[in-house]
Amino acid sequence: MRHQTSTVEFDPAQAARHPTPLGAPKGAWAVIRSLLPYLLAYRLRIAVALSALVLAKLANMGVPILLKDIVDHLTATPAAVLAVPTALILGYGLMRLASTAFTEVREVVFARVTQGAVRDISKRVFEHLHSLSLRFHLERQTGGLTRDIERGSRGVSTLVNFTLYSIVPTAVEVLLVTAWLAWQYPPIFAVITLSALVLYAAYTIAITEWRTHFRRQMNELDSKANARAIDSLLNYETVKYFNNEAFESRRYDQSLARWQEAAIKSQVSLSILNVGQSLIIALAVSLMVWQATVGVVEGRMTLGDLVLVNAFMIQLYIPLNFLGVLYREVKQSIIDMERLFGLLAVHREIADHPDAPDLQVASGEIRFDNVVFAYDARRPIFNGLSFVCPAGQTTAVVGSSGAGKSTLSRLLYRFYDPQAGRILIDGQPLSAVRQASVRKNIGIVPQDTVLFNDTLAYNIRYGRPDASDQEIAAAAQAAHLGELVSKLPDGLQTVVGERGLKLSGGEKQRVAIARALLKQPPIMVFDEATSSLDTESERAIQAEIREVSQGRTTLVIAHRLSTIVDADNILVLEEGELVEEGRHQDLLAAGGRYAELWALQARQSATAGH
Repeated sequence: MRHQTSTVEFDPAQAARHPTPLGAPKGAWAVIRSLLPYLLAYRLRIAVALSALVLAKLANMGVPILLKDIVDHLTATPAAVLAVPTALILGYGLMRLASTAFTEVREVVFARVTQGAVRDISKRVFEHLHSLSLRFHLERQTGGLTRDIERGSRGVSTLVNFTLYSIVPTAVEVLLVTAWLAWQYPPIFAVITLSALVLYAAYTIAITEWRTHFRRQMNELDSKANARAIDSLLNYETVKYFNNEAFESRRYDQSLARWQEAAIKSQVSLSILNVGQSLIIALAVSLMVWQATVGVVEGRMTLGDLVLVNAFMIQLYIPLNFLGVLYREVKQSIIDMERLFGLLAVHREIADHPDAPDLQVASGEIRFDNVVFAYDARRPIFNGLSFVCPAGQTTAVVGSSGAGKSTLSRLLYRFYDPQAGRILIDGQPLSAVRQASVRKNIGIVPQDTVLFNDTLAYNIRYGRPDASDQEIAAAAQAAHLGELVSKLPDGLQTVVGERGLKLSGGEKQRVAIARALLKQPPIMVFDEATSSLDTESERAIQAEIREVSQGRTTLVIAHRLSTIVDADNILVLEEGELVEEGRHQDLLAAGGRYAELWALQARQSATAGH
């Protein structure tokens, strides 16, 4: 079993094949080492909890010892109940009370450790996922990812709770009982206790290790089934369009059937484990009681000793019998946590330099300087692309599908870094400044505006979360959402539905414009913002784009050439290369690629009109 951790470059193809993310801690000790820093942040509480634990076990051990003394007093003078000292009876009750009280103190003190660790880890994973590249999120299935996080967080809680509440207390009690038996009675009692413990632990570990791959398989199949279900539900309309409900049901049922078989195998192996554990415990208890009975018959031990040995074994029997369940749960928790911590180990494809400064935008000039970029080395997108978007002007980028237009916005937002060349804003290379400062200074209206399933006001406020209600209303008016808001029964408090499906395409684009306006950025990007709209909506949005672009550096990535005729400069891309540049009329007069695209779209519009 490997205990080392490693961090490697993220490879989407490999990530799709491996159930555990690359860089994940491999093995139980590696996972525990990853968990320890989160627990040690609460070291004082841990120390108090452990002290309470020891006191609780000492009190618990005192109960059968006092019971032995009570039985011995009654045996010596059976007719006189009052022969039992009152102190013994009071002590017996106090010991029981102390055992429960210290146990509760331990749980109250340690509760913040468990929940705090789960919260800290979950928050860090959440933040790390947002810091990973767009490539990672395009390759992962959301359903499987959320299930990994859910199981991993639950695994942290399970591991920590079972360790402090069950495993450590059991170990302390076994040590105390064994020490007492070795000190007070013949060695055979301690030998039987330790032998049973070693045999029990060895058997449990061996069988559980054999069972582990069943749990791994169950996890993987569970994630796949969940991802498949969520993917199908997110594409509800597409399923309905093609009458594929039965097809989706069969696919989901196939995943559930594979999970069912793995679960059945896991249950069979669990039964084998339980029977073996019960056999070991039964043999140990029988041997201990037999030895104590012989001792009483031979006069070497009293009836109180027999009661004491039996009480000790009962006290040990319950946690030992449960220890098998604990070990299995701990192993399963570690398996679940492997993926959670594995997500933290995934390499950040785009990372800031530790001392990177913030981007300082004065005029907003954008410059692509000999940029080389490819999503996959086998399929280059740009090979030495250079152009300038002058400050305060509107620059449009056009070209046929696959020319690399939308890649420009992803590079500008630094979702990816170019393999060579530089992208500069006001002379500052984006790779040398903090990503957050780059994105703070750029507003974007994407081709497909995806909204949160929340209110209209919430979705607009997302552009600047600290904006006031008055600023939200002003941004909505500036984006010409006033008419829509007036028609809605709840106005800006209307919930827009999953991904904004309650709004039309044009309305969603206006929300995106309002959101970008609220951000008040010096640079605006419109990434094919009107390509999926009807003619009327396109004209309305186009008018709003012209308004928004006033006084800002604006990059308009367009599919429909009619939307960018007023641009200060038009760049024509073909297969990732800049083939033409100029104003609309100049490019038409040149009779080049732009003129061809214009003529082609004009013919398509004429055909559509008939």
